Amino acid sequence: MLKIDFAFLDSGTGGIPYMISLHEKLPDSTFLYLGDTAHFPYGEKSYEEVVSCAEEAIRKIIKLWNPRTIVIACNTISVTALTALRKKFPDRPIIGTVPAIKLGAKVTKNKKIGLLATNATVNHPYCKKLASDFASDCEVFTLGAPELVDFIEHRFFNATEKERQEAIKDAMDFFKEKGCDTIILGCTHFTHIADDFKKAAGNEIKIIDSREGVSNQAALKLMTEGKEFFHEQSHEQNEKNLSFFVTSATPEQAREYALMCDRLNIPWGGVI
Repeated sequence: MLKIDFAFLDSGTGGIPYMISLHEKLPDSTFLYLGDTAHFPYGEKSYEEVVSCAEEAIRKIIKLWNPRTIVIACNTISVTALTALRKKFPDRPIIGTVPAIKLGAKVTKNKKIGLLATNATVNHPYCKKLASDFASDCEVFTLGAPELVDFIEHRFFNATEKERQEAIKDAMDFFKEKGCDTIILGCTHFTHIADDFKKAAGNEIKIIDSREGVSNQAALKLMTEGKEFFHEQSHEQNEKNLSFFVTSATPEQAREYALMCDRLNIPWGGVI
């Protein structure tokens, strides 16, 4: 029986690098991942839709896996619905993922920061408050990129380097024109393509994300709160550690997800 320490939730594949990052910190812990592909993308949904879809996914996670800790590996869900979700599920820790604006303000030299995310994230008051609280002495230039999120979810893992560079070109050109020396990847999907961003950015622009901060916070929560959670599974579980599951997939998409898992060296769990 596999008792789950961490269950990750995103609208698709975006949070996988976050799960891998935390697994590197806590190699003896157990992880499962749910991509809520039935409701992809979250970044174009209303507040009510985000809360409803995320709540439905978390209820499924708890029913199937009953994890000690839940990690929302999605900036859009986190800035939009984290407070509401914590109220709905008060019995265990829920860790959110928010854009690394605080880190961006620390590392920038010219005080010009770029934030690349979904439309829902860049336009949310929570992000504006992060900028006000931690980057008040900086100019923060924001760009919503739903097409890039879709590219990474559906085409990235079969794309050539040239196609990946073409996919990020408009965003890189935007931030370069603004003079940014730091770009924050404010959607977890973009971490899959972080190396491509770094190559396009060159030595003068730093590319950062929230992986380190989320991993540290999740590890701390498990140690201080998650271990106190009474952990009882409702049924015998046969899932393999680090398995990736989705809520919807065509046969062709399932084959693509299985190939992605093989390349990332994690098990493909299937559709639940």
